[in-house]
Amino acid sequence: MAHILITNDDGIQAEGLRALVQAVEGLGTISVVAPSHERSAAAQSLTLRQPIFWEQVAEREWAVEGTPADSVILALNKLLPNRPDLVISGVNRGGNLGENVFYSGTVGAAMEAAINHIPAIAVSVAHKGRGFRFEHAAKFARDLAQLVLAEGMPQGVLLNVNVPLVWNGGVRFTRQSKKVTRNILQEGTDPRGRGYFWLLEQEHIEGLDPASDYAAIFDGAASITPLQLDRTHETSLNHLSHWAAKLDTSVEADEPIAVTRPGQK
Repeated sequence: MAHILITNDDGIQAEGLRALVQAVEGLGTISVVAPSHERSAAAQSLTLRQPIFWEQVAEREWAVEGTPADSVILALNKLLPNRPDLVISGVNRGGNLGENVFYSGTVGAAMEAAINHIPAIAVSVAHKGRGFRFEHAAKFARDLAQLVLAEGMPQGVLLNVNVPLVWNGGVRFTRQSKKVTRNILQEGTDPRGRGYFWLLEQEHIEGLDPASDYAAIFDGAASITPLQLDRTHETSLNHLSHWAAKLDTSVEADEPIAVTRPGQK
């Protein structure tokens, strides 16, 4: 029987996680290890300068006072009796498209699983504002999980899945979009006179790559983007390799150092 680990970055009681747990019921043994509260935009950060507290909150469910990546590390190394066959992170409240994969705690948790050689899926509902529903994305995650368990996945690869709130049933394998947003800093002053900024983003959709994750979502289709752990840019290994000779100081360092004996000049 398959063993599936569920995690997220919205917290263990988040509506999206609960919808996912319900959707995958029956696929195998389900374990839940997730942050005790929301840790959105935590990426793959780790807690290093303080202890990581945890608490068992239900049968096969643990809340971790740490990041999504912390949760996966504790699950794999301490909390679970055996390694899972699959890790599903989500369902996230909001899309993780384009450059957001670098910031997303949802994707960060899946990355941590992939680093540990476990197939992983990050699932998000691509929507902003109110009126979130998670049933379609959770059902889609179940169908995808069945395929992964049956057919496997390449080593060092995870699947970043985004499902639009209004989904037409279509599915595309997509490229990660280039940056199509700009950062907005909304300034204000708190009641004690301290200045602050709210960090927001604004979309600028022009010349969108039709093969990208954003394009699929705008067309009402679900997007599946395979992400790889190895970020080496192979082309630059060749194109920039001649710089090594210009930067290499090992020849000079290996030259013998002249020693002056007493009385010599």
